[in-house]
Amino acid sequence: MILAFGLVYLFWGSTYLAIDIAVQTIPPALMCAVRFSIAGVVMLAVCAATGRRIRYSARQIALAAVVGILLLMGGNLTLSWAELSVPSGLAALIVAITPLWFLVLDSLLLGHHHISWRGKAGLGLGIVGLLVLFWPELHATSAMGRRELLSSLSLLGGSFSWALGSVLSKRWQSGMDVFSATGWQVTAAGAGNFLFAAAAGDFARVTWTMRGVGAVLYLVVCGSWIGYTAYIWLLEHVPTSKVSTYAYVNPVVAVFLGWLILHERVDRFIVMGSVIVVLSVILVTSAKVKERMVAEELK
Repeated sequence: MILAFGLVYLFWGSTYLAIDIAVQTIPPALMCAVRFSIAGVVMLAVCAATGRRIRYSARQIALAAVVGILLLMGGNLTLSWAELSVPSGLAALIVAITPLWFLVLDSLLLGHHHISWRGKAGLGLGIVGLLVLFWPELHATSAMGRRELLSSLSLLGGSFSWALGSVLSKRWQSGMDVFSATGWQVTAAGAGNFLFAAAAGDFARVTWTMRGVGAVLYLVVCGSWIGYTAYIWLLEHVPTSKVSTYAYVNPVVAVFLGWLILHERVDRFIVMGSVIVVLSVILVTSAKVKERMVAEELK
């Protein structure tokens, strides 16, 4: 279990940098399509070769596909598009609010518990942190500043999609082998991204470079095969709120790598906002879950 957390913390923190490098020459949807198609097909092939079941009912595969599309199109495609104009470290800090969505969706979809005062405090503090992070863009008058603000705001929707897919994955519990389910999720996301890339005309705008291809291969191996598989395994064995702790470790890794390798700015707004966001996430993930009394329980 400790190893799984370590893999998610380390490799997912570094994927923000790899995505930033990849989308410089490969359009976001096409980059995600290549990444997830390779990863998904190989995952299913390995599962079949090792005797794991990969044939399931149409309903089970459809549920896995929905989860994969919410996570890896709604979440990762949005992130990849946003990083065209948002520094990788800042993107990671904004995505760090994902556990706040977990808290709300856990309450609404998994049911029978409500948000404690600590959780509510974390939600409020998270909003304050986001305002601090957005402050420079909110005051920007240039077209680039407005585009960065729009991209930053889109990350909120992407993080919601990621949280929704994660919670639904835990709620549905389709009975599929966890690694086979992961393979189907990633494969479905690859197919969905290919359709989106074709519609967006990405094939006419791509430039294949060694640097870009290397970044995609890193994302396939470390982000999808290792990191995503470890994440799905943790969702099956650990409370969602604990799994979401990756959200306040990954930004630290991402900001450091972005500063070190891409020379991204780290100003006072990023420092203050990151501290506030991380504190809010700690409040949320450490909040106790209280059971909600329902009529059936009183009978």
